[in-house]
Order: sequence, then C-alpha cells, then structure tokens
Amino acid sequence: MTAASTDHSSAANPSIARRLADGGLIGTLLIIVIGMIGYYLFPNNLALLTRMTAIALLVLSLDLVTGYCGVATLGHAALFGAGAYGAGIAAAHFGISEPLTMTLVGALAGSAAGLVSGVVILRPHGLAQLVLSIAVIHLFHEAANKASAWTGGSDGLSGIMPEAVFGLFEFDLWGQTAYIYGLALLTVVFVALRILVRSPFGMLARGVREDRIRITAMGASVNSVLLRMYVISGAVAGIGGALSAISTQVVGLDSLSFTLSAEALVMLVLGGTGSLYGAMIGTMVFMWFEDTLSAINPFHWLTIIGALLVAVVLFAPKGLYGSTAGFVNRLRRRRG
Repeated sequence: MTAASTDHSSAANPSIARRLADGGLIGTLLIIVIGMIGYYLFPNNLALLTRMTAIALLVLSLDLVTGYCGVATLGHAALFGAGAYGAGIAAAHFGISEPLTMTLVGALAGSAAGLVSGVVILRPHGLAQLVLSIAVIHLFHEAANKASAWTGGSDGLSGIMPEAVFGLFEFDLWGQTAYIYGLALLTVVFVALRILVRSPFGMLARGVREDRIRITAMGASVNSVLLRMYVISGAVAGIGGALSAISTQVVGLDSLSFTLSAEALVMLVLGGTGSLYGAMIGTMVFMWFEDTLSAINPFHWLTIIGALLVAVVLFAPKGLYGSTAGFVNRLRRRRG
C-alpha cells in the first residue's frame, strides 16, 4: 500500500478524536462557557435555563430528521413526551429515581417512540408525511390522557423524586443541580451528535436529503437510513424529556402537545436547519424573547415574535446561524 493510499484511507475514516477536534471541541467549550455565564448572571432564572436546555435537546433531535434528512414533521414532541413519561413513570411507579438511570429510561422510551413514529411517518412523502406527523402527536397525546392510571391524565404525573446525582448532589429548590446536570447532558449529546453528523452515516443522511434516487442507485436503503436516524433522534429527544421530568418533578400533557412540536420547528428554522449550532441558537433566541416579551407585554408578545420570525425568513432565509456564517465566509473570500 502506497503512502498516498494510506493518507486517503485515514482521511476517509477519521478517528473520533479528529472528528471531535474539527469544530466539536470549540462547540463544547462554547456550551460550557455560555452555560457558566448563565449560571452566574441569572441565578434566579435557573429553572428557565434548565427548560431551555431540555428544549434545545428536542430541537437538536428535530434537526437530525428535518435538517439532515429532509423529513418534514410536526409531531416531534411525541418523542420528547415519551422520554418525559418514561422517566416519570420509572420514578413514580417503579421507584427508579436515580437521575442517570431515569435519563437512560427516557432515552429508551424516546427511541421506541421514534421507531413507532418513524415506521408510520416515513412511508409517504411530502404533504401526506406532514399530516401523518400531526396525527401521530395527537394519538400520543390521547393515549397519555386515557392511560391516567400510569400518566396521571390531565392532572399530570407527580410523585417524581429524583435521588442525588452520584449520591452527592441533591436537587435543590433553586435548581442549581438540575441546571448543571442538564448542561452536562447537553454537552455530551452535542459531542456525540457532532461525531454522528460528520460520520459516513451522517453524510449518507445528507445524501438522502439531497438526492434519494442517487442514494438508492448506490445500493443504500433510503428507508433504513431515515428510520435509524429517527430512532437516534428519538433517543436525543427522550433525554430532553427525561431532563424535563427530573428538573420539574412533574410531567404534564403539554409535553406531548402539537404546540410544542410547532414551536420546536420554529426554533429550528429561526436558528438554521442542518446545523447543530443553529438548533441551539434558535432555541436560546426564541425562548429568551418569549420569556422577556411575555413579561413586558403579556397580551401582544406573540405579535412581536411573529414579526421577528417574518424578518428572519425574509432577510436571513438560512436562519440566524446559517446566514451569519454565510456572510462571514463571503467576507473571508473577498479579503482573500
């Protein structure tokens, strides 16, 4: 084997360390730094920041199927809610209250929901796919409402009492432990997803989004790629749902609402689809505006949010992150 072929082989199969160093390390440091800044600047709003972290996991999971695979869905909150109820039921009914175990249960429940949803949603294409995703979220919502013996129905699932993390860090009333735990989860998931989207499987998923016919001609199964990505997406959303259950210690039907699905899609479009950074930026901007404007004007804040979204779609069609990155790249080319 020649040196050239060896170099080509190592380039085609980069190590995990190299994938992590290629932008992932910077993103990881940014999450930690911004998270710590939020911890010290907003000590009285840690509950909001923890909620923001949980929703960021939901939007990241949505980006995997919508941004990277091109699957249109308005029912992704079903995976988030499945994770929340999975972790909540494990704690309230089975006494599994160790936070890491609850998170694992939430990830498994989200994966199972992703498998079921994917089998239904991925069969058609286009508008029919979107309609089926709406039907799925309503079916999950109604199932949780009817199974009130397990889920608490419209009253919500309570009695969730998570233990101390590693037996040392208890969940306090100020939400400090919950926030740091959520920040750690977000960091680990971001690193894993950064590796995933830069892996051969991630490139194959992008190929499915760009040209399904060509991917099929190459001998790959489009449905298999999409279903696997949907299951992975379900695990990420389930972790977000488990974090929500652990931090609030209650799970309500709003975690399975169509509104949450629609808001997650809006956050993704706001930040920029097909980018992990865009998903997190869109979440932070939307939820910060939502909290701030609703406090200033509780009656007309949605009008301002709507105007912001219209402005972003018209003047930054690739989202806040995508448009900014494109602008910076153009400046670099001109200087070069």
